Formats: sequence, C-alpha cells, structure tokens
Amino acid sequence: MFRIPTLLLLIVLFTSVAAQDTEYKTLSNIPYYPEEVRSQDNYISERCMLDIYYPVNKKDFTTIVWFHGGGLTGGNKELPDALKNKGLCIVGVNYRLAPGVKAPAYIEDAAAAVAWVFKNIRQYGGDTSQIFVSGHSAGGYLAMMIGLDKQYLAVHNIDANSIAGLIPFSGQAITHFTIRKENGIDDKQPVVDKYAPLFHVRADAPPMLLITGDRELELLGRYEENAYLARMMKVAGHQHTRLLELDGYGHDMVYPAFPLLLNEITRLSKSN
Repeated sequence: MFRIPTLLLLIVLFTSVAAQDTEYKTLSNIPYYPEEVRSQDNYISERCMLDIYYPVNKKDFTTIVWFHGGGLTGGNKELPDALKNKGLCIVGVNYRLAPGVKAPAYIEDAAAAVAWVFKNIRQYGGDTSQIFVSGHSAGGYLAMMIGLDKQYLAVHNIDANSIAGLIPFSGQAITHFTIRKENGIDDKQPVVDKYAPLFHVRADAPPMLLITGDRELELLGRYEENAYLARMMKVAGHQHTRLLELDGYGHDMVYPAFPLLLNEITRLSKSN
C-alpha cells in the first residue's frame, strides 16, 4: 500500500505509444442488451446504452470500460477527456439507477455492458485480452462487483478472470450505501454481504489497483474499506492487488488518478 504525495503526481507521466496521426471515432448510444430484453423493459431500453471512442486506424488496441459515479442514483455515461488521444478505446456506460430499480439490477447492467465489449470490440479493432474495467465511486463499486463476483458475467458466458485489470477510483468495498438504504439500513452502519466486493475476495481475481483520496478527506471510511479489501485479497492469496492513496485529495480525485490508471495499464500490458 502506498501513500502518494500530491507533488509526486505532477511528475507522473504516461508515454503514449499511439502515433501522432491516429484518428479517433465516437459512436453514441449503442444498446448493450439484445432487442428481446429491451422490448420488454422500457427503462432498460431508455437507459442501458454505451458510447465508444476508439482509434480507427489501429488494431489490437486496449479498451477501458468506464462506469460513471453518482451513488447509484444519478450520473450519466462519460468518455473522460484525460483518457482520450492515448491510442486507447474508451467505453462509457449508462446503467439503471435507484430508485427506479433495486440491487442487483445496476450490477447486472454493468456486467451486460462489459460482456457486450468482450463480444463486440474485435469488430472495431480491439484486443479482448486487453479489456480493463474502471470507474469512479459508484462506478468503481460496479467494476469491483462484476470483477470479483463471477456470477454476473457468467450469465453472459464471460469469465470475469478474462478482465485484464480492475482499476476502481474510490469504490465502495463494503455493501453500497444505496443498497443499505434500500434495505432500511443506516448509511453509517457497515455491512458486508453478497453485495460487497469484500464478500468476494479470491486469489484468482484479475489484477486490481485500488485508488482512493486522502483518508482524512475521503467519504467516511472509504480509504479504510479499500485498505481492508487490499489486505484481505492478499490474505486470500491474491498476488496482484495494490492500494494507492492520493494525499491532499478528497472523494473527487479522478483528475490525479487518471495518470495512475494509464500507467497501470502500461505496466500490466508489458507484463503479459
């Protein structure tokens, strides 16, 4: 586990291997559920869409699936500018939100979106062995849930271990506070059940880099949850979990975390 001084972030560099003349294309509002599912659920038809930003003249590119934050109750899909023009593909995902649905609907949506990427990214030029899953806050929680609890991707005949890496930003490691609220549990009452990434620690999970803000500035307990998850993953025998704490940054720590995400992708890609 490492505490990252703010000053150090100023010298974190990511060297893109993309050629200067790389061209990119954006496709918006692609449904990731099949028509037979969408036709039976108006909310799925309205909400369950994704956007793709990808290099059009490059083959076997890496893909980052990005889940937005918003407490599982708000937010919209996004293609972060900090990840653009790096020779990578970005997939921004919308998912259903509470109170329109309850758990596990939004987790199921996240899995359906990642499964869509595995099944379709080749046609755009992507490499299915280089699909990373990330997101901020609620998005980080979703990334961890579908990466650690294999049942969600298994529904789509995808092995969660096929994910190249999980890189959540300030994701909730215990049961998400919105799910606790759905069950009448106070948001200050910690719960670790089947809806908690901590419940699904396992030795054979994909590599995982946990990034949080400063423990004194983060949402209540968020750093500590991630620190406990990192510890328990190691206790379980997982050899590739790391935790980074961004000194001086609170919960809204996405900007300084993006270079760390890109560096992690480079590190893991070189190790393959």
